[in-house]
Amino acid sequence: QVQLVESGGGSVQAGGSLQLSCVASTFIFSSCAMAWYRQAPGKERELVSDITLRTRTTTYADSVKGRFTISRDDAKNTLYLQMNSLKTDDTALYSCAACRTPTSYNYWGQGTQVTVSS
Repeated sequence: QVQLVESGGGSVQAGGSLQLSCVASTFIFSSCAMAWYRQAPGKERELVSDITLRTRTTTYADSVKGRFTISRDDAKNTLYLQMNSLKTDDTALYSCAACRTPTSYNYWGQGTQVTVSS
């Protein structure tokens, strides 16, 4: 069974940091590109960052470039999102996704809430 389990969300003041984690099943983690998405209330879901499987090529949304870092640890089957210099606009439900398709990803976690206060 494919599982993606996120953790690490919480409440933080603007300027603070959080690290999100997403543990995936071994099959998924060893086979797929992965990504972090977020969805704020009343807004569409947006791609925050993604990372390929073999070359570890990363991409970032313009709004998080220079502040967020995506990484993956093969030994732990874990995807990370280090978030620094958080802004109130970063408040959202953050979800990890695995196995890219032409338009989206096949597998999704339940999400972890990040709330940034001023």
